Amino acid sequence: MTDVKKEYDWDPRSEEVLHHPLAAFDQMRTECPVAHSEYMGWSVFRHKDVLRVVEDHETFSNQVSQHRSVPNGLDKPEHTPYRALIEPYFSQARMAGFEPLCRELSENLIRTVLGRQAVDIIPELAENFALEIQCAFLGWPNHLQEPLRQWAHENQEATLAGNREAMNEIAQRFSRYIHDLLESRREQGEWAPDDVTTEIMNSRINGNPISENDIVSILRNWTVGEIGTIAASIGLLLQYLSEHLDLQDTLRREPERIPEAVEEILRIHGPLVTNRRRTTRPVTLGSRSVGSDERVTVNWVSANRDERVFPEPDRFRWGRDQSQNLLYGAGLHVCPGAPLARLELRVFLEELLAATNRVTPSIGKTPVNAHYPASGYQHLWLDFS
Repeated sequence: MTDVKKEYDWDPRSEEVLHHPLAAFDQMRTECPVAHSEYMGWSVFRHKDVLRVVEDHETFSNQVSQHRSVPNGLDKPEHTPYRALIEPYFSQARMAGFEPLCRELSENLIRTVLGRQAVDIIPELAENFALEIQCAFLGWPNHLQEPLRQWAHENQEATLAGNREAMNEIAQRFSRYIHDLLESRREQGEWAPDDVTTEIMNSRINGNPISENDIVSILRNWTVGEIGTIAASIGLLLQYLSEHLDLQDTLRREPERIPEAVEEILRIHGPLVTNRRRTTRPVTLGSRSVGSDERVTVNWVSANRDERVFPEPDRFRWGRDQSQNLLYGAGLHVCPGAPLARLELRVFLEELLAATNRVTPSIGKTPVNAHYPASGYQHLWLDFS
């Protein structure tokens, strides 16, 4: 990276990285696979090094935030009971029960773009789908969708700018949304909705009620993960399919292949760029000496493009070993919501491909890339026929 101060290896906020992230990550993975920057601390780009960081829970702690983050920001043993609480919400039975509503929401949303041209699918399909599906799964009212959209956009901007004051205000605003929802349920008593939010509110950890702040933290983490990554995934999937009509036609004829296609497309360009860790002791990572209590940032997108694990990483291949795909992370903190994300993306594509003959790029419209911490696109125009 050419515009970096001498004491750092790269600048994650440079124009080069923001506008051409895949090329930048590929370059870093080759030239400086463990790189130091002012903004991210130590960034890790190779698959084997990323795995080492996320699987060595003794050396690389998840407690990276100034604020308590449940369960993502907890280490063992505190992490264990919260993980045990959360995982059943994504069981096979729960997913089967949620699928009809997921399909109905997908059908209704897709119907709004059929036969149209130059549809900016990010606000009209991707974000709307993520917002609707998140509120439906958690039992939240529809009037929260627009505040949550605005909240997500502002949170991304503040994170990129490193504006901690704005980030704190945005976090507090989200907390107020949840506190109001919880208070409403308490007022309703036995008439409160029988949904995921009410269940979590009434759950216990080690026999004790969960604190309100922990409930808010759980729901905040779910919302950040769901809205940002699902919206980015929809954009990335549709952009790829719009430029690969043969694959699009194959999936129409053989929809049972959609799950594998989703994993492979999102391996090429994933919706989640990074996660953070903190070192608990000095460690050698790659060829670099990293001290204790230093920030380490794993780059999932780069790891999934590592030529050592995925030959010809830019090429879509049927039959790749998707067990090496880090789309949903790895280790103790592997995404518990992966079953829900897989369900949502599968159902959405099944309904979209069944309802259309072609999805193609709009002539004269150039996609606008999203900027870190987001991935994918800010704007993407497609034609539906």
